[in-house]
Amino acid sequence: MSAMIALLLVFSALVGCTGETLTNVKNALPDPPPETVAFSVEMEEYQETVRDEDGAVLAECAYELPVMRALTEDGAVLETASTEAQERALAKAEAFNARFAPWKTNPKTLAESAREDRAFRNESGLEPVAYTDDLWCTVYRTETLVSVSGTYSTYTGGAHPNHILMSWNFDLEAGEFFEPEILDEGGDLRDFVRVALVRQVREPEGEPGAKPEDLYWEDYEDILADWPSYAVSFDEEGMTVGFSPYELACYAAGPQVFRLTYDQLRPHLGQHGKALLGLEEAG
Repeated sequence: MSAMIALLLVFSALVGCTGETLTNVKNALPDPPPETVAFSVEMEEYQETVRDEDGAVLAECAYELPVMRALTEDGAVLETASTEAQERALAKAEAFNARFAPWKTNPKTLAESAREDRAFRNESGLEPVAYTDDLWCTVYRTETLVSVSGTYSTYTGGAHPNHILMSWNFDLEAGEFFEPEILDEGGDLRDFVRVALVRQVREPEGEPGAKPEDLYWEDYEDILADWPSYAVSFDEEGMTVGFSPYELACYAAGPQVFRLTYDQLRPHLGQHGKALLGLEEAG
């Protein structure tokens, strides 16, 4: 009987050791690397000419539209998702592209207005004109940010085309567009940029003695204070704030564009803003 008990104890010990060994081996296995999904952003041209029933051109439209695509680890375009990471990546690309897709409906809308204008001009003995609509874009992107800067030009028969500066900034981590106010998380970025813009207006480079009222509207300080509502974009060197003709000065003055470097901005950014712009402190 004693021998039987001894055998049972030995067997139990062996089983325990085996289980512990298997558990340790399992725990020692490295975790699989997280799945990474890359993105590409490329410019695609979209052109369309809309004609009236008699063949006359009503509207001519040409757009450069940024298109985002999710990519697999081998660089292929991701079409369908098989993992949660891929689902999130496709959702981010869809959210980005949805902002620019409506541009493709502009030619039809513009042509309807041009058709009505053409009928009026014909009745009034005026020369008909073809409407035009154009958008040119540039893209700056990092692993966390896509910043699109655009110039929109449209002509609907006035004295000259209208030119409008535009911008779109996209957080790749969150998968959504953002406004520049979020970069400081409630800090002083807005006021700092306002002061910097006012200084650039009052002390323009290469124009000593120039007076703001010689070029800008009288309420230019109030306009500059609302800078986040205008065209704000980013590139390798810093942030650009752009005002279209008529927004800060007359049409003849052209667009007014101001720049601030990342060194200027860094002390006024929150942690999320620094991460989004790739400006985390070293160390």
